Amino acid sequence: MFSGKTFSHGVHAPDNKHRTSDLAVRRIPFSEHMVIPLSQHFGAPSVPIVHAGQEVVRGEPIAKADGFMSVPMHSPGTGVIEDIGLMPTARGPKTPSIILRLHPGAGQNVLYGARRDITTMTPEEIIQAVQDSGMVGMGGAAFPTHVKMAAAREKPVDTLLVNGCECEPYLTTDHRVMLEHADELIQGIHIVLKALGCERTIIGIEDNKLNAARFLRAKLPKDGDIEVRTLETKYPQGAEKILIKTILNREVPSGGFPADAGVAVFNVTSMMQIGRLLPRSRGVIARVVTITGPGVKRPGNYLIPMGTPLRFVLKHVGYTGGAHNTILGGPMMGMSVASLDVPVTKATSGILVFSEKETALQTQSKVYPCIRCGRCVEVCPIHLNPSQLGLLASKRQYDVMQDQFHLNDCFECGCCSYVCPSAIPLVQYFRIAKAVNRENRARAA
Repeated sequence: MFSGKTFSHGVHAPDNKHRTSDLAVRRIPFSEHMVIPLSQHFGAPSVPIVHAGQEVVRGEPIAKADGFMSVPMHSPGTGVIEDIGLMPTARGPKTPSIILRLHPGAGQNVLYGARRDITTMTPEEIIQAVQDSGMVGMGGAAFPTHVKMAAAREKPVDTLLVNGCECEPYLTTDHRVMLEHADELIQGIHIVLKALGCERTIIGIEDNKLNAARFLRAKLPKDGDIEVRTLETKYPQGAEKILIKTILNREVPSGGFPADAGVAVFNVTSMMQIGRLLPRSRGVIARVVTITGPGVKRPGNYLIPMGTPLRFVLKHVGYTGGAHNTILGGPMMGMSVASLDVPVTKATSGILVFSEKETALQTQSKVYPCIRCGRCVEVCPIHLNPSQLGLLASKRQYDVMQDQFHLNDCFECGCCSYVCPSAIPLVQYFRIAKAVNRENRARAA
């Protein structure tokens, strides 16, 4: 079986992980007010099951899933529902949200849940329990985990890949989870294996996290069906299609999913949350977030309750700048925030803060015409032609981009924009093209 260390193309960007990789996870205090968006995931928004003035306890369900492609929400604290209304999002437009005011004197212990025997559950019951927990992909994509599990059961999937690469620069959330929650991670893997019936599990970890690889190997049973493989540190090693190609030498077909290649891929933090929450019948109410960057006085990995306002978080870590300095996620695939009033959500893997000086330098960069140097073609991990796609985008030929140049195979890793000497924002062009094509398809339906 193919056992590669890396993939073709990609970039060797400075990882900038040294400021937080050796710092143990700390807790962020509870904010007085929490904002829980009903859409923190790919799919239909949740539906509120509470009303203004209602008392809730930490961990209690406050919104139900709206169908299969949806997940519920749980209260991140004990308090009272203050309102249900429109609140700002990172991208700008407001979204329906539940506003929770915490009781100042509450101990904020998790008061909802019950012990559950996983060994007696059927695969279908496990998948339903994963949906009930509100679990989504915690690497940043926020795709409902139960949907991926159900899809994997419908195909002949033989391998479970657990993604511990964390290839985004600056972010060390997954690194710390592997070091500090290995037992829950392994338990989560066993739960998913029971549900999917895979023959084996491979945990892929980049070689800038060798201490995590060694630690997990020491925790695994010697005769078990779980193994750890170290891979070359290169971006975007952690992308699903890239990880499958690197470890198994299998290719996901154009427009297809990992299950089409006989593989199921899950992030290590998602696995850890499953191992922690399912045996206790609990929901996702907090996550570990890397907070770092030159504009942060106290960088680190922090356990943050869902719904905590970004302004409150940044004040705690020593920053008082503006929203335009802040990125949710990593520098390659993250997004700058439109307001510091947006909350931490299930998709928030990192908060990257630049200083005013660095932001000013970035915003002063000028976009020049494409010089057809071919650097973007040389680094694209999917082997597309970003230069041609960019030229078509400038002419608004979005349908040609999709039909003839495989636009939808692009997962917006940002390698092309990173190496472009003309500073062309190619990924932004591709996002616009995809959005226009989606709107056109919706009108035609």
